[in-house]
Amino acid sequence: MQVQTLGIEGAFAFTPPVHRDDRGLFTSPYQDAVFTGARGKTLFPVRDISHNLSARGVLRGIHYTATPPGRAKYVYCPYGRVHDYLVDLRVGSPTFGRWEAAELGGDTCKAVYIPVGVGHAFLSLEDDSMVVYVMSEGYVPENELAVSPLDPALGLPVPEGYELAQSERDKAAPTLAEARERGLLPEYGTCRKTEEALWQ
Repeated sequence: MQVQTLGIEGAFAFTPPVHRDDRGLFTSPYQDAVFTGARGKTLFPVRDISHNLSARGVLRGIHYTATPPGRAKYVYCPYGRVHDYLVDLRVGSPTFGRWEAAELGGDTCKAVYIPVGVGHAFLSLEDDSMVVYVMSEGYVPENELAVSPLDPALGLPVPEGYELAQSERDKAAPTLAEARERGLLPEYGTCRKTEEALWQ
């Protein structure tokens, strides 16, 4: 498995070998030994596994969890293709406001590790694109927050040629600056302590 350290502090991408034959393919998007080697920590603490299915042009995010409690995520796309984004929302982080973009899809089975306090978004490039989330904490609706993926100050590279479809919640999400002014963004030190506690 190939491991890539991303430009957002604490974030990684993992690309597993994909074994293909005339029947289809087989792969293992999460491998504990590789993950442990990259993070220098023990097994990812799984508390929730979820997935969504999106039509072409659906734009989801930028989503993150209030910290505390915070949630780390391991994300991959086993079917279809998405343009995936990570955005550092941790106030005080050395990479605050920085984003990373990559294409995830069923052909490569590439996965990304999203640290506590880092936001996640994606644009579905094909109908029926599925995104799977392996998370360190369960889902609590009132803890889930969003920042606008169309914030011009962030400048996320949204591919052209798609009629964007967003939820009402995502359409109404504040910009990064507005979220910061309202005190909605997580603090870097708190995120680091929360994440470290996951591995004990």
